[in-house]
Amino acid sequence: MIAPPLDLPAALADVVAAYEASGNVGALMERLHHLRDTATPDALVAAAEPWLHMPEVAGPLYERVVEDQPGNARALVILANAYWLSGRGPEVVGDLANRALAADPQNRGAWHMWALTEGNQRDRTVRWLQVTQRFPDDMLAKAALADNAASLAAAEHDKEALDLAIGAYEELWNNSPTEPQRAALETALNTLRNYTF
Repeated sequence: MIAPPLDLPAALADVVAAYEASGNVGALMERLHHLRDTATPDALVAAAEPWLHMPEVAGPLYERVVEDQPGNARALVILANAYWLSGRGPEVVGDLANRALAADPQNRGAWHMWALTEGNQRDRTVRWLQVTQRFPDDMLAKAALADNAASLAAAEHDKEALDLAIGAYEELWNNSPTEPQRAALETALNTLRNYTF
């Protein structure tokens, strides 16, 4: 008797449900490795979509996708994000981000991972500035720039970084869709505007 074809999304949902019920990471890895070894990369991409927020699920599946599709910038970014969230460190994640940028210089996620993995506070602030210059409408990058510049200003008493942080927070305030967000940004702006060295 021939076995019916595997319903990969349903099988993956079963694996995740069993993991959520038991918390057994070893069993999760064993089952994910079995699934990824029996499926095509494209099938894995489609099946993994609901689970991208779970790095312990997305990581093992996307390792296979990246292995088979080394120039797939989106897959590289998803794997980099899964690795970052699971604590794999900036060197491994930065390498994946650089590979994604080489594959697709317009991939915004790759630029985010590239900026995020810089260990030096000043250099990380410069990287976020570069991302916001490349993608002027990217408010997530603008928020990262504002936070990093504010941290740099406080740590090093850097007036230029303080001005950069204030400008970024002002732009976020101007683009904020809700009153609670504006109130939080106003609090940050008031703190920064009253900061003295």
